[in-house]
Amino acid sequence: LEPMVLALNGSVLCIVACYALVNSIISLMSGGKALAFGMALLYALVAALSCFGFAALVHRLNRDIQSDFLRLDIKSWIMSGSISAALVVAFLVGALAQGTAYAWITPYIDPLVLSIICVLIIPIPLKLVWQAFSEILMVTPPALKQQVDEVARGMVTRFGFLDYRAYVAKVGRARQIELYFIVPLGWPAKTLDEWDAMRDQIGEAIGGEGPDRWLTIAFTTDPAWSR
Repeated sequence: LEPMVLALNGSVLCIVACYALVNSIISLMSGGKALAFGMALLYALVAALSCFGFAALVHRLNRDIQSDFLRLDIKSWIMSGSISAALVVAFLVGALAQGTAYAWITPYIDPLVLSIICVLIIPIPLKLVWQAFSEILMVTPPALKQQVDEVARGMVTRFGFLDYRAYVAKVGRARQIELYFIVPLGWPAKTLDEWDAMRDQIGEAIGGEGPDRWLTIAFTTDPAWSR
């Protein structure tokens, strides 16, 4: 459920940013818009401070929670705060330009700055959407696969296995890892305690033990069982 909600929320953020970009371009092409820079400046300043304040608060609380939902919420607050902060600068410039030779630019300041900010922030939720859809489709995370492969190769050398097969997926916070080690034919018999001791060493090397890790370790002499 977690990656599905993240994909939906991230997509909504992308759509909103794209909608704002299109509106700002239309406004530029139609001659801009007149603003009361004093009130606009005050509103943008309050909005920027509030957004960055909420982002900092949620970031502090999420240090212990480690929720992807809250990470997305932090980025949405930062996006909103960035837009407001950019508008503060733009409105300040517009207010200073009034009554001067550059007064003609004042109607274009709001849509111009908004379009630039939208172009810059659209990639932020796009990355989250891509990650969420990858988890929904159970695409193997390269970093996690590389870590598991390094551990498995080390165990092959350490215990004298012939080879291994590793299958890795990440869905939300859950990590699903399946490891199959190919044991040579004619190996001396081992007790279940000895096989479990090997599993413990492999699990400790992989790390991340907890409710979010699903780890399966199997030993076989037939490679067909590892496919």
